[in-house]
Amino acid sequence: MKKLILVFSVILLTSPSIIAQKQITTFVLLRHAEKGNDGTDDPDLKPEGIERAKRLVKMLEKTSVDAIYSTSYKRTRNTVAPLAGVKGLEVHTYEAFKVEEIEKMLQKHGGGTVVISGHSNDIPWIANLLIGKEEYKNYADSDYSNLLLVSVLEKGKVAKVTWLSY
Repeated sequence: MKKLILVFSVILLTSPSIIAQKQITTFVLLRHAEKGNDGTDDPDLKPEGIERAKRLVKMLEKTSVDAIYSTSYKRTRNTVAPLAGVKGLEVHTYEAFKVEEIEKMLQKHGGGTVVISGHSNDIPWIANLLIGKEEYKNYADSDYSNLLLVSVLEKGKVAKVTWLSY
C-alpha cells in the first residue's frame, strides 16, 4: 500500500512539471494581400494590397515573431516583406501542401511565433493540419482579410484558435 501511495504521489508531483514543459507555438496564418492582374501567374500586389501589408506590420508590431514563411510567389512574399524588414527577419520559402514543411516549422520554432503567408486554399489547409481536423474551408477569391492565430502544443493538440480580420 505504501508503494502505491508513493507511486501515486510521484505522479501527482511530476505531472504539473510535465505539462509546464509543453511549449505553445503560435502560427499567424494569412492569405496574401490583394494581387494585381498583369497577365502572369505571378502578379505583384495592388496598391490596396500594399496598404494591407502595412496594416499587418502595425497589427504585429508589438508581437514577438521568430520566423516568417511565404510561398515563392511575389504576392505572398511582398505581403510579409514589410513585417520581415521591421522585425529584422528573412522571409523563408515553403512549399504549399507539404505536411513535412509544417512539421519542420513546428519543430524548428517550437514555443515561438511563426507567420505564414499563403493562398486561399493552403492557409485553411495548414490550419486544419495544425488542429487535426477539417474545420476551415478555402477562402473566396475576393477575401484577403482573414488572419488565423493558431496556438498548438503539438500538431493536432490545439491550445487556441482566434480568427481575425485585418
